[in-house]
Amino acid sequence: MKTDYNPALPHQQAETKSVEKEKNEELCYLSDGKAEVHPLDMLLQNNIAKLTGGLSPASMALAWMDWGMHIAMSPGKQIELANLLQKQMGSWPQLMSSLKNSPVEEKSVSSAPADSRFSYAGWANWPFNAMSQSFLQGQELLQVATTGVRGVSAHHENVVNFMSRQMLDVVSPSNFPMLNPEVIASTQETGGKNLMTGAAHWMQDRSLEFNIPDVLADVVAGERKTEQLSYQPGRDVAMTEGKVVFRNHLIELIQYAPQTARVYAEPVMIVPSWIMKYYILDLSPHNSLVRFLVSQGHTVFMISWKNPGKEDRHLGMQDYLDSGLFAALEEVGKSSQHKTVHAVGYCLGGTLLAIAAAALASEHAKEYTHHLPTVQTVTLLASQTDFTEPGELGLFIDESQIAMLDAQMWEQGYLTGEQMTGSFQLLNSRDLIWSKIMREYQLGTRNSPNDLMSWNADTTRMPYRMHSEYLKHLFLHNDLAEGRYEVHGHAVALNNIHTPMYVIGTARDHVSPWRSVYKIHVLTDAPIDFVLASGGHNAGIVSEPGHAHRTYQHLPADQRAASFQQADDWLAAATTETGSWWTHWQAWLASHSSNTRIKARVVTDKGLGVAPGSYVFAK
Repeated sequence: MKTDYNPALPHQQAETKSVEKEKNEELCYLSDGKAEVHPLDMLLQNNIAKLTGGLSPASMALAWMDWGMHIAMSPGKQIELANLLQKQMGSWPQLMSSLKNSPVEEKSVSSAPADSRFSYAGWANWPFNAMSQSFLQGQELLQVATTGVRGVSAHHENVVNFMSRQMLDVVSPSNFPMLNPEVIASTQETGGKNLMTGAAHWMQDRSLEFNIPDVLADVVAGERKTEQLSYQPGRDVAMTEGKVVFRNHLIELIQYAPQTARVYAEPVMIVPSWIMKYYILDLSPHNSLVRFLVSQGHTVFMISWKNPGKEDRHLGMQDYLDSGLFAALEEVGKSSQHKTVHAVGYCLGGTLLAIAAAALASEHAKEYTHHLPTVQTVTLLASQTDFTEPGELGLFIDESQIAMLDAQMWEQGYLTGEQMTGSFQLLNSRDLIWSKIMREYQLGTRNSPNDLMSWNADTTRMPYRMHSEYLKHLFLHNDLAEGRYEVHGHAVALNNIHTPMYVIGTARDHVSPWRSVYKIHVLTDAPIDFVLASGGHNAGIVSEPGHAHRTYQHLPADQRAASFQQADDWLAAATTETGSWWTHWQAWLASHSSNTRIKARVVTDKGLGVAPGSYVFAK
């Protein structure tokens, strides 16, 4: 495949000079691209990572040592735990008396615990109520024991608390068929058919390899051995009509065909995250954000990122900016023949867009962006710019853990989609691992596939260098928010951005917590319209008009405080609207566009193929 070369991009000059050196020397580079590390160290740590699933034993041990030494020096905390244990044990005589005074089939005096794993009515009956109650008491005891210990660092406290919950969840009575009243009832009602069906699911998922440790490992990794995706790009999803108008070694740029006679003059360019395939924003026709935009009269361009292989190991964040976002922006200006663009970024793509907007607003921008159109507005969809509170994903981010991830990626040159999925699965293991095992292998049920689930299974990889730089400079050191992040050797500052911004957070987001997304307010003086959508990181963004139970919250301009509002104060003052935020955003885009629409033009055929392009099919 031809690689486009642009001498205006310094990173390509540096790549050309260093490729042969990198091929001929046995050097390993850390995530800053400068420090060397001995290959033997990488080899050993790579093998350790294979045994631990990428987790750093040193990081885990340091967290437990920090907690253990400090709780040993905290007699007051120990007394608190002893009192709680005594209180819990005091509830048992009442529970035992219910066994003597009530028949087995009747409910005891204890009500069903408020935990989704124990929501089935049978958990309120003896002896299941005793098992669930003892489990929840143990959970409460661990929560108190692992938090609030004076002297323990916040990161180590979070790690110990998380690990203790993971270990306790393994022995939840809901995981065992002989202890789970829902599984027992289903077995009685179906004559054991549920267990037979569950066994068939197990064998299907394991391709007839009946190996319990491997099954659990695959569930954690998010793997399921299937022939093909339930929803195929170009056939069931990613169906909006368009053409590939540009291609280089990193991206394909898709321009979608207009669906109205007249269109807004300013095109919309979407920068999706390269952690995922772009078509989450172009799923089935009824819930495609792209189709919605073109139906409203917008000219839409979409970046489709290449799924990197081992040969792409040295691609870094600068490459994704230059050969990705800037290259696409230049082509959008040429294809649309317009000098201003509405730029949209989702997740990591939004973080990259914020970096680009800050770079374009700097005094050094003309050194490498003189040929680019102006970004008229910036829309960030569930995108963080400050990483001090990244949510539970921060559990996996410290110096030791990044060193282990570097070693894990060193041999293969990238981080696989399954490895990334495993981390997200662990963050919500109760629902995504243990409840899934119970549903599919004990109750014998499968969730009906849908386009979002199928997209989620279409995983991507991330290059070694880019992923390391992203974790180190953004997650670990928070360089972007603190003014240290460099673009072409010059630090960029978000407070240089004065372009109007539309920022979306989602209420149940474990990847980009909405309060973290909200921090863009303290990093720039740009006019910001902030909206909080219902749902999670993906489902909250895929929020098509007409979808039942969708809501969003926003604060109209005339009700906003003159000075900064904290996130919770904003939430208390915000207005809740029923329906999709898409319509609210589209009205915002229209208000920041030219008053006069122009005649829609047919997309130029450049001989690169039609949407969804070729990169989306790379496995």
